[in-house]
Amino acid sequence: MTTSAEIAEAGARILTAVRTVVVGMDDPLEIALASILAGGHVLFEDVPGLGKTLAARSLASALGLSFRRLQCTPDMLPGDVTGSYVYAPDSSDFVFRPGPIFTGLLLADEINRTTPKTQSAMLEAMAERQVTVEGNSFPLPAPFHVIATSNPIEYEGTYALPEAQLDRFMVRLSVGYPDVSGEAQILQNRVSRRQEAAHVAAVIDAERLVELQTVVEGIHVDADIARYCVEIARATRTAPNVEVGASPRGSLGLLLLGRALAALDGRDFVRPDDIKRIAVPVLAHRLTLTPQAWAQGASAADVVRAVVGQVPVPPTVKERV
Repeated sequence: MTTSAEIAEAGARILTAVRTVVVGMDDPLEIALASILAGGHVLFEDVPGLGKTLAARSLASALGLSFRRLQCTPDMLPGDVTGSYVYAPDSSDFVFRPGPIFTGLLLADEINRTTPKTQSAMLEAMAERQVTVEGNSFPLPAPFHVIATSNPIEYEGTYALPEAQLDRFMVRLSVGYPDVSGEAQILQNRVSRRQEAAHVAAVIDAERLVELQTVVEGIHVDADIARYCVEIARATRTAPNVEVGASPRGSLGLLLLGRALAALDGRDFVRPDDIKRIAVPVLAHRLTLTPQAWAQGASAADVVRAVVGQVPVPPTVKERV
């Protein structure tokens, strides 16, 4: 039977493989991997050119998942994502041709460039693990995960993600610029491989990923930790400058991702520090701030940090006997 120590060992090998081509993204990569182990979807939101697409492709390769990339554009239709019925002359009938969403890991590049109608097609897939075309439902393969990228600095020709869509992403991660040594390493890696494409060998396969996800579901969560997740989410609903706080899906995201981080650390129990670490990426994108907050330059991340600093931390949770 797989244990949390084996998850930690597999996770370390996966991250080591990805870091051979992705530089300066250690923390976002670990949280992204934990999100996949927890069965969630990931949104990378940052300026272009920081390696978000490369990180998604490398994670898919290391996890042994089938990978499809969808370059989102304003003229994209839902059928371009889900697939559609096409006429088959040999049978004189219409047959369903699956779209790119039928894969293990879908990279939706610049998801905010496509229309709300197409975004809603992705929403069903992310929430229900199925797509509906002309009244017929088609299940997606398991495992199925979406990693999306979004450009937060350009608004012309873009469509803000609806709250329901944002809420389906377990985390929203910011990559940030690498430091001097990291950026120099990116250049040196490009020179060393003598080609644009960077390849990561598979560390596990899809079947093994499902096994690891099943073990994560068995990680112990103390009642005090579950209450801590709830208290943090509830505190965002009454925090200053917040119009709409995190829903129960936010507190559930804290718990699910906290279990995955514990497993990656080789533990079979969740600690308060796990929840503190992921509070901003799990909750910030679920908050709607007041107009006054935007005028004052306040951010959702600042609100979450303030809330985490105010909510009492439960007693240290010890390893189960």
